Amino acid sequence: MQTLRMLQTVRPTPTAKIRASDIVALRRYDGTISSTTDVLAEAGLLVEDIPTRVEKYFTAKFIADGALPPQMEQHLRLWLQIMIGGSRQSPRQIPRDPATVELHIRGLAPVIQVWAEAGKQCFAEITKDDILTAVAALPAKTTHRHFAENGLKSLFKILKGRRLVFANPMRGLDVTRVATNIPLPLDTALIRAELNNPNPAVALAVALIAFHGLTGKQVRELQLTDIVDGRLRLDRRDIPLAAPVRTRLAAWLDYRNSTWPASANPHLLINRRTAPRLTPGGHSFPWKNSALRPQALREDRLLHEIHATGGDVRRLCDLFGLSVEGATRYLATLEHPDLTVEDR
Repeated sequence: MQTLRMLQTVRPTPTAKIRASDIVALRRYDGTISSTTDVLAEAGLLVEDIPTRVEKYFTAKFIADGALPPQMEQHLRLWLQIMIGGSRQSPRQIPRDPATVELHIRGLAPVIQVWAEAGKQCFAEITKDDILTAVAALPAKTTHRHFAENGLKSLFKILKGRRLVFANPMRGLDVTRVATNIPLPLDTALIRAELNNPNPAVALAVALIAFHGLTGKQVRELQLTDIVDGRLRLDRRDIPLAAPVRTRLAAWLDYRNSTWPASANPHLLINRRTAPRLTPGGHSFPWKNSALRPQALREDRLLHEIHATGGDVRRLCDLFGLSVEGATRYLATLEHPDLTVEDR
């Protein structure tokens, strides 16, 4: 309330919206930044003028040195806008994950820098030979080429859809494959120990992944209304929760209700920081109190499933939302001498 009163005194009119940068500036006066931002955003009174991490990264890679031709910079800004916010204009596109956009930027930066230094003024001048030459100059046997080619595919697809280039030079070009590692099983004793972790949030998160193969992001974003009568509704799937999961879910809900009885946060897993807000927990919650990591635990679950079904890729895709290519990575472990069911 104190922060809101301070903001009220600096507003030019009682109905004027407040910039996020003005809220951050009140940190020097011990203002409550996160809660104030959430309240104003919910009330429709917030102007978000602070660049996101992806926007800052984009500026550092392409804009800061001013070396790009104006038309290239303009088209890159359009690409970033569509990638982050999506587009309802044909061809339509849903917003991409900020981490994916950041990887595309990382791959595009060295290639576009080469073209700018070579005197290219716009992307309409780029040919397949230009792409092959620029990509071949990147370090071999690394992910650099993979990121660069995926970024170029995304860029030219958008530019071609907006009729800003005559042709898509990436059409017909194969993307460099990234070498993948062999997924390995975890120590069963460690998983059992974490299932009985005294922290009820850790025990529930481990159970959800160990029994149902959820991703860390899915666990973090689960809401209370996603679980009804012992069934989890997730991504158009109706998942009956295993008995050990229901036991740990009941224990966590008892703990949550007794610790934060007035919390309005709709997410299933909350902590001291997020209980008074409406946001999910961070990437490290609740895993910083666990000896396991969600990705490794999910891989163990998928590995067990592919061995238990004798290599049923279709079942792996249906149960866990994997692509065929992703499921094939686990299928390859069936013939591995160290990853047989008997050895486990």
